[in-house]
This record gives sequence, C-alpha cells and structure tokens, in this order.
Amino acid sequence: MLLSQVARAVADVTATGSRKDKSARLAAALREAGPGEQAVVVSFLAGETRQRRTGLGPRSLTDLPSPAATSTLTVADADDAFAATAAATGPGSGARRLYLLRHLMARATEPEQRLLAGLVTGELRQGAARGVLVEAVAAAAAGVTAAAVRRALTLDGDLVRVAETALTGGAEGLAGVRLHPGRPLAPMLAASAPDLDAALERTGPAGVEWKLDGVRVQLHRWQTAGEEPLVGVWTRSLDDVTDRLPEVTALLRALPARDCVLDGEVVALDGEDIRSARPLPFQQTAARVARHGSGPGPDRLPLATVLFDVLHLDGEDLLDAPAHHRRAVLETLAGAHAVPRTEVDPADPAEREAAGAFVADGLARGHEGVVVKALGAPYAAGRRGAAWVKVKPRLTLDLVVLAAEWGHGRRTGTLSNLHLGARDPHGRYGEPGGHVMLGKTFKGLTDAMLGWQTERLTALATGGTPWRVDVRPELVVEVAFDGVQVSPRYPAGMALRFARVVRHRPDKDAAGADTVEDLETVRGW
Repeated sequence: MLLSQVARAVADVTATGSRKDKSARLAAALREAGPGEQAVVVSFLAGETRQRRTGLGPRSLTDLPSPAATSTLTVADADDAFAATAAATGPGSGARRLYLLRHLMARATEPEQRLLAGLVTGELRQGAARGVLVEAVAAAAAGVTAAAVRRALTLDGDLVRVAETALTGGAEGLAGVRLHPGRPLAPMLAASAPDLDAALERTGPAGVEWKLDGVRVQLHRWQTAGEEPLVGVWTRSLDDVTDRLPEVTALLRALPARDCVLDGEVVALDGEDIRSARPLPFQQTAARVARHGSGPGPDRLPLATVLFDVLHLDGEDLLDAPAHHRRAVLETLAGAHAVPRTEVDPADPAEREAAGAFVADGLARGHEGVVVKALGAPYAAGRRGAAWVKVKPRLTLDLVVLAAEWGHGRRTGTLSNLHLGARDPHGRYGEPGGHVMLGKTFKGLTDAMLGWQTERLTALATGGTPWRVDVRPELVVEVAFDGVQVSPRYPAGMALRFARVVRHRPDKDAAGADTVEDLETVRGW
C-alpha cells in the first residue's frame, strides 16, 4: 500500500466535520491495506508510529529536503525507516536518525511529508478520535460490531493489536481476546455529582469509598511455571512506572496469587495507616512517582499503596463480575491495603446517615471526597458512566486581585489572567496587613465577566508592564479550587490547584477577604 493512500485518507478526514464521514473514510483506507500492513496503517491513522520512541522530534524537521514529485513510498518503507531510527543507539546515533529521516523525506511527496512530520511530532491532528477509529475498524472488518471491538480493546488495551485481530480474524478472533496480566488496560472512570444524595440517585445501592488525592496506578503480577513472578505498574495514562515504585512491586510479589491485575492509587501520607494518617500535598506524591531511581531512602518519600478493585485473579477475568463480588475478592487477596469503604442502601435512612458520616470523616482526614460505586456494576474499562460517581466538595476562598494579564486570541483586549492573593494580616510573608500571592487563573470567566473586570481593574491600575496591569488590592473574587500544593514560586510556599473564578464579589470589602491562615486550614497544613 502506498503511503500516499494513507496521506490522502488523513487529509479527507481532516477536511470533514462529520463523524460518519470520518469513520467511512478511515474504513476505506483500512480495507486498502494488504496482509501485514494493517497494523502500520492503523498506527498511522491514529497519528502515531508503531515504535513509541523513535528518537525523533520537532528539531529533526529542520532543513528537510524538497518533496518528491511522484508517490513511490509504501507504508512498509515508512515503518521500516521509523524502526531503524528507534534502533539507532550509541555514538553517532543522532546523526544516523537524521540521515534516515531525511532520506525518507526525500522520497516523500508534499502530502506524505506532512503526514510523516505529524507522526514525528505526535501532532497529526487529523480530527479522528479514538472512538471514530474503533468504528472504522468495525466497518472495515467483516461481520464485526463496534461493541465487539470496544470490548476487545477493553481487555487488550492496544488499539493496533485489536484492529489487526478484527481485520484478520473477524468476530471469532475478537471473541478470543482476553485480559493478559502484563498488558495494561484503560482504567474505569467516574462521573461527577454535587453531593452524596445526587450520586446515590444514579447508582442505587452502592459502596462508598474515600477518594484519595494520589496517583492512579494499575498493578500487574504474572508468572510462568517454575519462574519468579513478574510485576508491572502503570499510571492512568498507561506510562510504565514499575522501576520507580519498589514499594508497590514488593507488595505485588508478596501477594498470595499466581497472577492478578489490581486497580488503586499510591499516595504520600504522614503515617503508615490509611485509616488514620493524613495525605500529604498531591505535588509530593506526583514528584515521587515522576522520579527515577531505586526507591525510598533518606531523600525518597515513601508511598502507601491503596487498592480499590481487582480485574483478574489466577486466570479468571473479573471485569464482568458485580462490584460487590470484586470487593470481596480484593479483601481476601489484599484486605490490609483496601481503601476504606462503607455500603449503603439509599432506601434505608439509617444507612444514608451512616454514609454521610463516613463522607464527613474522610473529608476531616484531608481526603478529596468519595467515589460512590454501584454494587452490581461491572468494571467498564476506559469508560465514564453512572456506575462510578465521584463527589468532591467545592473548596472556595474569597481572594483579592493583585494584578491581571492581558488576554490572547479571542480574549485579546481584555484583562484575563488574574493574580490572586490572600490577606497576610500578621506580616508572615511581607508587610503586616499586606497580601501574599497564591497563583493565577483565567478559568471560569464568561465574556460578560471579562468585560466587567477589565473595566473595573483598569480603574484600579497602579502600573505594570505591557502584558500585565498591577492594581490596588480592592477587587475580591470567589475562587474555587481542588486543593493546595507546595510551590516554591510563591512567598507562602503554597499554591492553589485548578483554581477557577466562581464570581466577582464587588459587594465584599477587601478587608473581609480570606487570609493565608484560612488557606492553611484547608488541608491541615
């Protein structure tokens, strides 16, 4: 198959806004692929190479040769070239990769060069979401439904491998797809509700679990006869962090199971027991997970592993089992590490009251909120539905605007990004009675709010720069946020997470705004 056929399909998909037309064009391209080419074509249509790391990037695309006049490249030629760049190592490997890329580009026409450049940068942006490509695979494969492709993708997790199975093996091939420990799959996601009652209206009888402010992880253990067990740990985005989390791998190796797949979180705590310890700021957990190395030590923050689901155990897939059964299996397998939980029948007033107390207890201990999980629901990997519903209280503070930055794009001409400060009455971070900056936000602002605040802040201006206007600290805004994180950027060493403006408070005097001490009480700092 010529690469030009893929480039043409990508151009066609980019040009249409119709999901149906996108799917039909992608399906046509998949049908044109010959034996052994489907995996490459699916990868390219998805905007990526089969080799996750090629050693190439945007800088590799400078000083490229002029495009060829005639299409001669095949998809196999392009795949071979990317495989060669990925394999290049050692001294001179950078120059070798550039040579291979330029040789490939010299043979490519202008549309093919655009396609290849998009694959190199990972920014093909052809407008075909993963779901559209799933529908295209189903349309291109004989006797295959989109539901069957999605189901196989849930179990396998690799779109290219699933597409190749569908195109070569049809419905029978997809029916044989199983969850394999060692191959991560997309995690189940939760919808949102404003409070516990609203969540229970969606789920009915449910388990209510603390929602931790940690990093989501998927834990795999597998082994073959006579060999030591292998273990793997992946994040929500399916990044392999096995080597960074020796505490987790030690737990996996100690489990009384031959093979298993577990869902959970790692979180930094100020103690050892999740039921009594408080979570440390999320930033500390995230930094520890992101850090390469051998694991905990004098300068390494230990992480607790908290589990909330089991997807596979000793050869049996449990995704279709009801949630209450999976919980029972989890408690038998690793009960000491199971997330605190209570069960509630919404029709029972006493159980609703007990669940409310359970929620309040979790919040008092510094956790984000709760996740309400329908007792009879299966594990819907990669999907967000009504079976899991997260409830997080909205944290708000009344803060003072210290400055604002001029907007860009459609916000050009308006003061958009607000510099937010809390009162510092005791002068812990400056002059007594002053303000300490806690971050910036441009989120939550409607066009009407932008117009009003631009007029108001312009009247309060005291100076600034061409891109920023400093103002008298008089305008109060109500700001919602998800938590507090450590930040050496700001004087108090704290910053708001995911701050967004709820409303302006011109009715409130700046002297009545919240203080830095108010912020410190949010998570028990």
